[in-house]
Amino acid sequence: MARNRRLILSSPSEVWELLSDGHRYGEWVTGTRQVLAADPHWPQVGARLKVRVGAGRLTLDDTCVVRVCEPGRRLELEAKADPFGAARIAMNLLPWGEHTLFVLDWHPLRGPGTRMHGLPVDYVVAVRNGMMLTKLARIAVREHNVHA
Repeated sequence: MARNRRLILSSPSEVWELLSDGHRYGEWVTGTRQVLAADPHWPQVGARLKVRVGAGRLTLDDTCVVRVCEPGRRLELEAKADPFGAARIAMNLLPWGEHTLFVLDWHPLRGPGTRMHGLPVDYVVAVRNGMMLTKLARIAVREHNVHA
């Protein structure tokens, strides 16, 4: 499992607003090339987000399904990227004064990722997720400053 934490200088409701817009995931999720479709009831349990991910010329289509949704506090997704399997992505928003402590956990569920699970893979995922949280924090702070 890879775990990342990031203090975001915006309120949990402002960060949740970003998570609640499936069409914006391409702005902050590292590796996302394009959001292909977002269910209109995103992020309710069962809603799907279809994205194209990749690096260089290598791309594949991925589907994220909401498994747990506690508005303003917690969002858990199952990301499926065949032939690589699936992963659990858990996002928790904790109030930290006026700001948000964002905790992101990633864990492989099925497929080859479960056999490659461990220090090298978790390290790479943690670096990627750290970059992702940096982007999310920048967007949240920028939008907070616009509304302030």
